[in-house]
Amino acid sequence: MLNNLPIRKIIHVDMDAFYASVEQMDNPELIGKPLAVGGGGDRGVVSAASYEARKFGVRSAISGVKARRLCPDLIFVKPRFDRYKEISQKIRAIFLDYTDLVEPLSLDEAYLDVTENKKGNPSASLIAEEIRTRIFNEVGLTASAGISVNKFVAKIASDYNKPNGQKTVNPEEVLEFLEALDIRKFYGIGKVTAEKMYQKGIYTGHDLKSKSLEFLEQNFGKSGKYYYYIVRGIHNSEVKPNRIRKSLAAERTFSKNLSSEVFMLEKLKHISEEVSKRLNRSKVAGKTVTLKIKYSDFTLQTRSKTLPYFISDKSVVLETAKELLYQEKLSNSVRLLGISLSNLNTEKKTKKVEQKSVSVQLKINF
Repeated sequence: MLNNLPIRKIIHVDMDAFYASVEQMDNPELIGKPLAVGGGGDRGVVSAASYEARKFGVRSAISGVKARRLCPDLIFVKPRFDRYKEISQKIRAIFLDYTDLVEPLSLDEAYLDVTENKKGNPSASLIAEEIRTRIFNEVGLTASAGISVNKFVAKIASDYNKPNGQKTVNPEEVLEFLEALDIRKFYGIGKVTAEKMYQKGIYTGHDLKSKSLEFLEQNFGKSGKYYYYIVRGIHNSEVKPNRIRKSLAAERTFSKNLSSEVFMLEKLKHISEEVSKRLNRSKVAGKTVTLKIKYSDFTLQTRSKTLPYFISDKSVVLETAKELLYQEKLSNSVRLLGISLSNLNTEKKTKKVEQKSVSVQLKINF
């Protein structure tokens, strides 16, 4: 059962261990060795890990201390974002040879709509294979790809045969593919939600599909409707070349935990200046200010306030962040502070479209 919109041919391209692979490409001595991009010190965090390091359990977002404990021979290198952006632009240029409908998600992944493409090739699978070959030959890196009827299924599929592989899920295979998946593989279902689903007896896509819309909304709120439709292969989001930014943020991790709010205010001043600089550079403003606080025990807290008008000025951002800091007493010393602005003036209101499920008898060449 798929939706009644025209079936699209969507490719999700995901570079393999992108940051780490760039470092290994630029420094052949690192090839085949466990590598982490990020800080290896007491306060450092892993930004990316090579596949050699992942075998030991090293993953992005874990602390450098934990990463070293998992893999004593781990090599740390500092991130070079200018270099990653340079490589990303080369890869994006390859995408644009095939279609103008390219929606980047980050430097290392993007959606492509090749339903109608510049090569006149009816096979999205062959296009994905050709793109991956060109990335390897012209850039020197490997990429994985997922190919299917919508962005949701394509993204899941791109992780299926990683690294350096691809997976096509044809229209008639979508439901069977989703039903067999572990619920943790569903894009948009995080660790906490997966645990809650386990408690409700939901372990696979088949289990999720057996639950009514009423049950899912009752137990998972607004997300329940999303889960109800995606497990039925219904995801109508189009590939948007000019993806609208929904938030803008800056944060700082401190070399020593802060327990004095006086010192925190000084840090917030610098963070506010950086946020304001990024807002002005992007020519956007926002109404909702969110203060992110990570405590010394790694617990995370956010506090938000929505203003009646759009702001981008650093002084207003700072004053709002101060108000949020003093909103309630801090529960511990602080290792990280961050400020983000959302509810931006670039967001457009879109009408909610009623989604319906109908049988599709079309056999499309993927």
